[in-house]
Amino acid sequence: MTAAFAPAPWPRAASATAPVVWRFARVMPSATHGVQIEWLLKRNCSFSPAQLFGVYLSLCAVSLTIALGFTWQGASPVLAFAGVELLLVGMALLVYARHATDHELLALAGEAFTVTRQRAGQIECTAFRVGKVRVEPVAGDGSLLELSGDGQRLLVGRYLRAELRQPLARELRAVLRQHQEILQSHHSAPT
Repeated sequence: MTAAFAPAPWPRAASATAPVVWRFARVMPSATHGVQIEWLLKRNCSFSPAQLFGVYLSLCAVSLTIALGFTWQGASPVLAFAGVELLLVGMALLVYARHATDHELLALAGEAFTVTRQRAGQIECTAFRVGKVRVEPVAGDGSLLELSGDGQRLLVGRYLRAELRQPLARELRAVLRQHQEILQSHHSAPT
């Protein structure tokens, strides 16, 4: 006797305890607030800086081996050109590696919404109060998002494709609104 199982043609109803799934956000544990919601927007890089260094060293080994072979045969300018080539490639890879870890980290915990931006090793952190932050596109649907509030303005979303910025803005607004409602219910609850 055999039995066949097929999935139901309709999705199961979400239970009240089912976790909320966001497209861009992730829920992370926080030592001070229990949990925090984070959005990590970063460059799409093929190589980490450490991998890039390994690739560059292997390129140097191959190029210098070939150049030394030509130098040994009497074509000494080849070694000079190989050195210039490796220097220029190294400078280009250094610029790439310097920006490979650039990112924007948006975090919501407690009554604070913080944005930490890292660009070329420089870290900049900006904090907003949850109830005061606004999320708006700068020019249109595909433009960067402007976070404003408490007299501060900040552009985010430069590491996100243009067509994904509007869904990110909707998600940020929804999470901020929901979080603000939760904070208000906790503040107004009798003790």
